[in-house]
Amino acid sequence: MRRLLYVMDPMCSWCWGFAPVAAALFEQAAAAGVSGHLVMGGLRSGGAALDSTTRQYILEHWRAVEQASGQPFRFEGALGDGFVYDTEPACRAVVTARGLAEDLAWPLARRIQQAFYAEGRDTTAAAVLAELAEACGIPRIEFADAFDHPAQAATTQADIAWARDLGIAGFPTMLAQNGSQLALLTNGYQPLEALAPLLQAWLARNA
Repeated sequence: MRRLLYVMDPMCSWCWGFAPVAAALFEQAAAAGVSGHLVMGGLRSGGAALDSTTRQYILEHWRAVEQASGQPFRFEGALGDGFVYDTEPACRAVVTARGLAEDLAWPLARRIQQAFYAEGRDTTAAAVLAELAEACGIPRIEFADAFDHPAQAATTQADIAWARDLGIAGFPTMLAQNGSQLALLTNGYQPLEALAPLLQAWLARNA
């Protein structure tokens, strides 16, 4: 099995910055008959509401991503008082989409990113995630029922454990898989100009 594995978190700012690069790499792989597959990395889980110091630290990261990638961010009102930066629900939403219709997992991940970073929406809320899933073509009731099932939480945790077992601690991470062999394309943000030749070389070697 040849696949392009993207280990990410929909609420990871560098993954938002990397979104156009990932989309282009998926297209490049698809042209060679190689499918894409999302793996949730689990950036943050649970915890308390953000304090002002942590909020400022995160927003500085966002500004760095904006500068490096050109992706849009909405800073006004971002990460407001009482916000708990728990990425598990967003990860579980993508896992849910992957189980219902795998071809919609990536569109939903991108829609969650857009909603959180560019539109300032609370993508930790189940109702928001169900609305975004519906916008991507997944019936809201079907999504909500699956999202709430314990199996989805377990599958999400299995994704996170798989990534950690490989020693992946940062996102975005892109791996090319051929059977049991994994080749690392990137661990961290890089522009398309750096990664497209690497992927092309891997595709040529593993045709």
